[in-house]
Amino acid sequence: MNKPLFSVITVTYNAEQVVLPTLKSLSSQTCTDYEHLVIDGASTDRTLAVVKEFDSSRLRIICEPDKGLYDAMNKGMAAACGQYLLFLNAGDSFFDPQTLQSLKQQIEEASSPDIIYGETALCDDAGNLVGMRRLKAPEKLTWKSFRNGMLVCHQAFIAKREIAPPYDLTYRFSADFDWCIRCMKQAQTIHNSHRVLIRYLSEGLTTRNHKASLKERYRIMCRYYGRIPVSLLHLWFAVRYYYAKWIVGRV
Repeated sequence: MNKPLFSVITVTYNAEQVVLPTLKSLSSQTCTDYEHLVIDGASTDRTLAVVKEFDSSRLRIICEPDKGLYDAMNKGMAAACGQYLLFLNAGDSFFDPQTLQSLKQQIEEASSPDIIYGETALCDDAGNLVGMRRLKAPEKLTWKSFRNGMLVCHQAFIAKREIAPPYDLTYRFSADFDWCIRCMKQAQTIHNSHRVLIRYLSEGLTTRNHKASLKERYRIMCRYYGRIPVSLLHLWFAVRYYYAKWIVGRV
């Protein structure tokens, strides 16, 4: 069997209420050069029953207890056969049916870049678009770009499997932030798709644990960019934020 271009990895745990849009998004893609790995943490609801309704030759299910989201993602990477890794969590979906076909075409035109990335739209539980992600993807992306935060959503960050390291499980909420930086440090070529790739369900693990996630991201930024530069940058962010609030209050 020929290896697929994309390995789309979906992590689930008791996700029967949100996984259906993700599955429909895969089945509606005009490009079929992908495999879909569902890594389930031994759900006790109907998640697996819903997933199995979409059974196809491109779907593989791994169901067993895990140590959390990033441990499950590591299992997905270990089982993946595709050239590129794409993480699409339960509740998230591709922006439209042409997303994978567009990515495939751009990968061919850009001579198989190590990373390809794009923009992310936010959606609510009903799948309605509610706006664009606050942080916009930069025109040129390097590993130093994330000094200013996670400028590219994890789901809109597609990396070659051969350069992708395992997620660092010492981070509970922001291992994806660390993972993206390490991928970029390994990459020789990074391509901007200039396309909205993902509909992101705005309520996720990081959203529910916002403060803990920010603390982890600060630690990660200090690790790669230095504590003093990062501290000064955050001080500037704080000054700019409160100055903007003061201006608004005077209007």
